Amino acid sequence: MEEANELLPTLRRNLQEVYRHRDAMREKAPELEPILKAVITNGGGHVGSEYGVEAYRLFLAVDRIRELGVLLKDLDAGLLDFPHERNGRVVFLCWQEPEERVAYWHELEAGYQGRQPL
Repeated sequence: MEEANELLPTLRRNLQEVYRHRDAMREKAPELEPILKAVITNGGGHVGSEYGVEAYRLFLAVDRIRELGVLLKDLDAGLLDFPHERNGRVVFLCWQEPEERVAYWHELEAGYQGRQPL
């Protein structure tokens, strides 16, 4: 649990980057449909390229979280799970923005609805 709480400042910064790229993709999405229809003949153009770059940056930002051993469970909710051994079995410690500390856990299959206080 200490290790998970120590990661929170880094994870908050990483999530802000994830949100930035997610929002940029959402802004470009309405312009993308006609471009995708035309991509067969013209290669997608500038907006298609920008969207692809944002998608790749989003992938990299999420991957940085994964490299820390943390699972991003819900992008929009900022919900993260940390694998943890509790009483000899693997469970998830669960944290969601704007919680100050990791204060919940749940069984692997239970998900967010099964959160219990530590």
